Amino acid sequence: MSSSILAIKQRFGIIGVSASLDHALSTAVRVAPTELSVLIAGESGVGKEAFSKIIHALSPRKHNKLIAINCGAIPEGTINSELFGHEKGSFTGATSERKGYFETVNGGTIFLDEISEMPLDTQAYLLRILESGEFLRVGSSKVLKTDVRVIAATNIDLLERVKANKFREDLYYRLSTVPIHVPALRYRPEDIYLLFRKFSVDFAERYKTTPIALSEDARMLLEQYHWPGNIRELKNVAEQISVLSENREISAQILESFIPNVRNRNLPAISRNGGTGNLQEREILYKLLFDMKSDLNDLKRLVFELIQNNDLDIPDQQLRQLAIGKKNEDHTPVYDAVDQDSGTTETPPHAQPAPADLSRPIIVGQSGSSYQQIEEVDENLSIEEMEKDLIKKALKKHKGRRKDAAVDLGISERTLYRKIKQYELP
Repeated sequence: MSSSILAIKQRFGIIGVSASLDHALSTAVRVAPTELSVLIAGESGVGKEAFSKIIHALSPRKHNKLIAINCGAIPEGTINSELFGHEKGSFTGATSERKGYFETVNGGTIFLDEISEMPLDTQAYLLRILESGEFLRVGSSKVLKTDVRVIAATNIDLLERVKANKFREDLYYRLSTVPIHVPALRYRPEDIYLLFRKFSVDFAERYKTTPIALSEDARMLLEQYHWPGNIRELKNVAEQISVLSENREISAQILESFIPNVRNRNLPAISRNGGTGNLQEREILYKLLFDMKSDLNDLKRLVFELIQNNDLDIPDQQLRQLAIGKKNEDHTPVYDAVDQDSGTTETPPHAQPAPADLSRPIIVGQSGSSYQQIEEVDENLSIEEMEKDLIKKALKKHKGRRKDAAVDLGISERTLYRKIKQYELP
């Protein structure tokens, strides 16, 4: 972490050490001295307004006003009047002229939260201000000028709104000159406990009480929870526990009483943009599948060698399948050598055998002259069981050394510790 980012965190009370948070802060610091429009994207409750304050405080406009406007909280019929003002008699109830926010905050910064909720006609007015600084009051034909920097924020995908014809495409590209993505709390697990401690200590200082503390199990549950409400939800939980819990040492059981679904698992899943919910768990699954494939190839090679060494009588098609599998593994040619008179053929070296279905395991019978038909064996496709089995193998391989096992699995030691607790492994 650079010294400048650390200074920004201390100045504005930003808690967190995740790389994604540092990247967002770095972008905000770089764009602050400019006059460019900024679009802050992120889920509800991640702290988008705090970024607007940072940008304004580090800009040349810092001595002028910063005003935050929630576009979703202003009725559609009055939002034009609120933003751009109106003339006396322009509509029913307009008993006098009124200046809008863009006129009163001239020289300052306007933060437009939930910009996706802005009506289409208001978007046209805003686009003109961004391009030329000109606007009209409602009911007036006189063109006015303003010098306002616009910082917008959204908690939904604006491009989806553009495709649905609910947001102007030209306004989207005008606003997103510099986009900043504020990461959700579930993608910052290393920051969850730090934020919880900060909220707990702040609450204790405000009301002169003892700060609450989490047990190791409770801390693990806290860090693996999905946090759909992000930082706002975490703060509410910290304050609820501080007020309602009689114990200052919070166990996993007490934490579960405040967050009933805290033990719900969130398995990795492919999202629309191709991302994953948890890359570390997906890496474990991939490694397990690769190991299973390797074990299957070893088994095929073993069966083929057993047949060759013991001169067993195997149906020609099955022998060809094993031969192809062994050829693919060792990159050495293997041919069928069978007597023509016995009803079979000999495959010449230049002939290429047809591709075989290697997904069906071969069960060799115990009879000396005939064998059973090919049987399909049901596989255990439970992700949890495969993950559990892989962790067992890693621990056994490294004789219980969790640090080495975590490195071998490609996950952090903290994640491995959580998985051991979850699966109740020794």
